[in-house]
Amino acid sequence: MRQSDAWPACVGVGFVRACAVAVISLLVPAVWAAAVALGIWWGAGNPWSWLAPLVLVCAGTLTLSRPACRVVRLLVARWTATDIPAGYRQAGPVMQMSTGYWWNGFGYERTRRDALMDQKWRVWWSDPAIWRDLRFILIAPFTAGAVASLPLAGVAAAVLGLGRTEPAARLVGVLGLVVAVAAAPYAWRPIEPVAVRFLRASPVMALADRVDELTAQRADTTVAQAAEIRRIERNLHDGAQARLVLLGLSLATAEKLMETDPEQARALLRDARASATASLTELRELVRGISPPVLNERGLVDAVRALALDVPLDVTVSADVRMRLDPPIESALYFGVAELLTNTAKHARATRARVSFLRDDTSVVIEVEDNGQGGADGRPGGGLDGLRRRLAVFDGMLEIASPPGGPTCVRMAVPCESS
Repeated sequence: MRQSDAWPACVGVGFVRACAVAVISLLVPAVWAAAVALGIWWGAGNPWSWLAPLVLVCAGTLTLSRPACRVVRLLVARWTATDIPAGYRQAGPVMQMSTGYWWNGFGYERTRRDALMDQKWRVWWSDPAIWRDLRFILIAPFTAGAVASLPLAGVAAAVLGLGRTEPAARLVGVLGLVVAVAAAPYAWRPIEPVAVRFLRASPVMALADRVDELTAQRADTTVAQAAEIRRIERNLHDGAQARLVLLGLSLATAEKLMETDPEQARALLRDARASATASLTELRELVRGISPPVLNERGLVDAVRALALDVPLDVTVSADVRMRLDPPIESALYFGVAELLTNTAKHARATRARVSFLRDDTSVVIEVEDNGQGGADGRPGGGLDGLRRRLAVFDGMLEIASPPGGPTCVRMAVPCESS
């Protein structure tokens, strides 16, 4: 696009963004102005004339602060690619104790409704993010809002001035138009530094949130390890261990029958050999489920290629480069791909799937795509949510794009340096 064509577009986009910033920033001051107008209309002689404006100011400020700040975060992320985490505290579960009372993390209540209500207000009152929102709402009108109002004021001056015949008024109109055009591309930009400064969590709060996140990740890892140990114990007890006990009994019986009934002893030995073979197969499968030998010997890409051969789908594995990662990361990604392919084969009604390996300077990305019916989601407690928690241990992320009707694309990304 030529410079002459780009400037009008830049002015138009900037004017629209400045209008959006001005409206959001001045929304709460508009409520304050309405409260003042209400007090004046009611009359100073009425002793209750101050009560309704005060209630309107408090209720309007508290009600509009969070939605307005959410819109600001969204616009800043969309316009400047600067992500400002909200950092709102989430309420914990409410549980009924053996005494009949309900525990909400702060105290005991007689009913679940009372426990939820008490928890809601306690979480709200103690959440630092709420106070950051209120601080931003009070500061934004005098910083980003004032600057964003320049193009609007310029347009208003141009409309009023150019519509009159006096030279002075027309001069004011021309100056207003010049100010509006010149300021429009830049008037919305102060919203980014103001939002970053007053909406982003302080280093202390960010550290506290990180500690909470790591604590939750540690708990998830402990639960996952305990479940894996129980699975291994169950498989050993119900599979290989039972077969080995049966093998020992068969050998003992064959030893006793060797002199009296050789044919029966030979039949028992044949059964014992088959049982030993089955036990060895089960042990190999169990070891493969813990740490596949191909993963240790040939790396992640070749291990996924070997895995794709056992999936009842047409699976294509593509990788730009060969990569070797730390063993824990390789294991997490391998079993993540295995779970996604298993879900695709069982639930997606797909005929084809594609696994793509990508790598940049800071992370490794794996995309699993299929041509199934879609509708996959990461609801809490589901399999994909568990995979997301396992990747979070490595600061990884899981993105799901699965509209109804398909196709489905699941993206796993783990920050790491690979060789």
